[in-house]
Amino acid sequence: MGTLRFGMISCSLDGYVNDQDGSIGWTAPSEDRHAFINRRVRDTQVFVMGRRMYEMLRVWDDWPPGRAVEDEFAALWAQADKIVCSDTLGGIDAPRTTLEPRLTTQRLDRIVAGTDGVVEVSGPTTAAGALRAGKVDEIDLFVLPRVTGGGQPALPGEMQATLELAESRTFSDGAVYLSYRRPAS
Repeated sequence: MGTLRFGMISCSLDGYVNDQDGSIGWTAPSEDRHAFINRRVRDTQVFVMGRRMYEMLRVWDDWPPGRAVEDEFAALWAQADKIVCSDTLGGIDAPRTTLEPRLTTQRLDRIVAGTDGVVEVSGPTTAAGALRAGKVDEIDLFVLPRVTGGGQPALPGEMQATLELAESRTFSDGAVYLSYRRPAS
């Protein structure tokens, strides 16, 4: 059985994934942070995401070669399965990518059970049900040196969890990586 990770999420110091205008341009990673992300997602077998996250990440489907760190991520993206959860998309024409109208915690359980690696659920809206239900094994956040004063919260309201710090790291752009895990039973 695989591991369910809420990951690849960057947020402001006050806990938002975008600013009050919906912009995420300030979340672009530095080269050392991007290289770390590459190492972190090497074991990801399935990316599960919502429409907005997919629209942002689908550039990796046709990434033109250039910088080594970006080329590496494009290769990692290409070898993983992707599940896009959206009832507003009419269809998807991308390699190793399927469309599901709604993501339930039961469906997510089946996805995780079907792999021996990591299933990464990304996007605060898509992951909300699994986070609230305590299904997520790991929560990985990049906290950036920016205060937005509002936007989409990284974590859903009404979520409760007791977690253990598994890893932390600081990057050249001032971002801090925090990885939390559920305590062993």
